[in-house]
Amino acid sequence: MGEAVSRVALVTGGSRGIGRAIAELLASAGHSVAVNYVSNASAADDAVRVIEAAGGRALAVQGDVGDETAVATLIDQVQDQLGSVEILVNNAGITRDDLIMRMKPESWDEVLQTNLRSVYLCSKAVMRGMLRARWGRIISVSSVAGVYGNAGQANYSAAKAGIIGFTKGLAKEVGSRGITVNAVAPGFIATDMTAALGEDTTSAAVERITLGRLGTAREVATAVGYLASDDASYITGQTIVVDGGLAL
Repeated sequence: MGEAVSRVALVTGGSRGIGRAIAELLASAGHSVAVNYVSNASAADDAVRVIEAAGGRALAVQGDVGDETAVATLIDQVQDQLGSVEILVNNAGITRDDLIMRMKPESWDEVLQTNLRSVYLCSKAVMRGMLRARWGRIISVSSVAGVYGNAGQANYSAAKAGIIGFTKGLAKEVGSRGITVNAVAPGFIATDMTAALGEDTTSAAVERITLGRLGTAREVATAVGYLASDDASYITGQTIVVDGGLAL
């Protein structure tokens, strides 16, 4: 393993859950981390405090990453205060679950905007700096739902599958410039989102998982941290499934 280099990272949806675990892990690796949030300023500020208390450097940046103007503003803010984004983690995501016959068009549009359009907007916004530096890491959080589908989540599954296709396409575009583009697809991870599913649903999920337990946000973050490192410099266009054997 080579000596770690301190870089500037942006984690969208980084104030809690998997995003926060990713932000804290990247900070512990010596990177300056911008923690993006939409509305939960207190959670983002708390994440920054934890990182700074551990000796790291962090910044909370508000912005809806599904909105082009907001993305431009937050990228400018990160660049002004931390520097050009060298590691982008597209983590922001929401669910609006329903069976397709009952799913409202706005539930489709909201999920596609937050979960997929944001990946395009943020990746495009940081690309010029990465191309200039001839180095970059773009890592997007997909889902096993995007690999295998999930009933009642046609919108979420479509968005997460779209991330995988986007990852492959962009990897081919920018690979010659030293930029890698990868995805991580978590299974059932213990977060606020899965806690809302209820005990019966969670127990049924655990029965299908080879390792017999939910994953942790830290375990997903570790995969992201590896892909962000120089040690993963020959990996691009890939999706690492972190699901404890759910799909076996």
